[in-house]
Amino acid sequence: MTATVRRREAFHRSMIRAAFLLVLVGCAGTAAARPSAARPNVLVILADDLGFSDIGSYGGEISTPTLDGLAANGLRFTQFYNTARCWPTRSSLLSGYYPQQIRMDPPKGRLPAWTRLLPQELRPAGYRSYHSGKWHVNGAPRPVADGGFDRSYDMNDQDRYFSPQKNREDDKPLPPVPRGSGYYATTAIADHAITCLKEHAEKHADAPFFSYLAFISPHFPLHALKEDIALYRDRYLEGWDVLRERRWKRLKELGIVDQALSARDPNFRPRYFKKEFLERLGPGEVEGSPAWDGLTPEQKRFQATKMAIHAAMVHRMDREIGRVLDQIRAMKALDNTVILFLSDNGADSTILVRGDGHDPAADPGSAASYLCLGPGWASASNSPFRRHKIWVHEGGISTPMIVHWPAGLRARGEFRRTPGHVIDVVPTLLELTGATARPVEGPPRPGRSLTPAFASDVPIARDHLYFHHEGNRALRVGDWKLVSFQENKDAWELYDLSTDRAEMNDLSPRHPDRVQEMAARWKSLTEEFARQAGPP
Repeated sequence: MTATVRRREAFHRSMIRAAFLLVLVGCAGTAAARPSAARPNVLVILADDLGFSDIGSYGGEISTPTLDGLAANGLRFTQFYNTARCWPTRSSLLSGYYPQQIRMDPPKGRLPAWTRLLPQELRPAGYRSYHSGKWHVNGAPRPVADGGFDRSYDMNDQDRYFSPQKNREDDKPLPPVPRGSGYYATTAIADHAITCLKEHAEKHADAPFFSYLAFISPHFPLHALKEDIALYRDRYLEGWDVLRERRWKRLKELGIVDQALSARDPNFRPRYFKKEFLERLGPGEVEGSPAWDGLTPEQKRFQATKMAIHAAMVHRMDREIGRVLDQIRAMKALDNTVILFLSDNGADSTILVRGDGHDPAADPGSAASYLCLGPGWASASNSPFRRHKIWVHEGGISTPMIVHWPAGLRARGEFRRTPGHVIDVVPTLLELTGATARPVEGPPRPGRSLTPAFASDVPIARDHLYFHHEGNRALRVGDWKLVSFQENKDAWELYDLSTDRAEMNDLSPRHPDRVQEMAARWKSLTEEFARQAGPP
């Protein structure tokens, strides 16, 4: 990017920021006299293993009225990216760096000393920060002491939705939760966020807040409340082939995509799979993603039930988000709260058994069961894109991204088609909050502020977007995407995403020079990031 383009973009951002502040002063009413009135509150909501088309406002059939309401009164980004896995995405979202720059992919020791997480940047600007849910930033293992949060409920036990044994509050271990207590993780996460917000209103009303609401839902194991499962029990008996196409058509009707549906891959096999898992899960489980019509009646019933539990988990998460928003409304703070909603990666194709194991006689979705979504339904959840969590084809890295901010956004229900990435969250929020990033010895953050796109559907200038996870590699430059997967690591594929986000028409044989140039850039960036991260 040239210096002239940088200056022009910086000027544009400064004008957007000034316009936002004028709107805030006009909308804040009597609260505008307080010193913090021009500083918006921030709520970042992160789902875990949610597919691109799982929620209603992104083409899904699952009932998500809370999130759909945020989308209808805010913005939906159609090309927003994560890093294909939980801990790399969480470290990027909170730091503003690619995980490879801060030893987070693969995890190697602690974060570099120069790393600053978002709460640490917001604190000098007067913010109080609250974390509720999954943490998983391996290089900063304590959300309060290492991450800069004032309060934290760390969902450290992700194998037990009903009876976690290893959770922590404010970095201190909590006693194990017994089975049958009525505990459910998604509700508990929302409860903690609400408690923090109530305490904030009582004791720190003059300070803006940053609430990081990090659900573990709908990550495996598929655990859900009985009443929620009942709502979806028979909805998925038509199978994943019908659902994939139906969601794709709905996405086209909404205007979110205008391209082909990716092909289901019947030969795909999930990573980490072992044959013993099939023996423990029983005859209803299948290893891959065959045609639905080829399954036995027993397999169809078992698979439809799994998707019903997944839907129930998303359904409940939406309701709990609604309760958190009700608390913010009660504080008369919703208008001046920037809300971002996204997922840490695409839906997961994994099939395994861990935690307390799987009892075939137990009700599916109960504490004694351990089920995973599997390749067939993951393909449907990520519709219309190819592949899943861990892989860096579009299905693994594409996420819904909703922005809601009544006091700062004039647009309602509009789409933003410029590509974005979780590395953009920190620079965007620092600009909106007026917080100044402290000087560090490390490299500049690679992300871009998205604030120009908040005002109108304009492109955000950037040189590239980089991806690397477990041998899966990609680089996006403009609309060109170079991508490969670990199983075929010596071969690069090339796609023009302006016409082929389904990644079905490999153009690498027609553009060998472009492949060579982009592959060399990917390699150079990988080496540069390793130098920046330094030794563990």
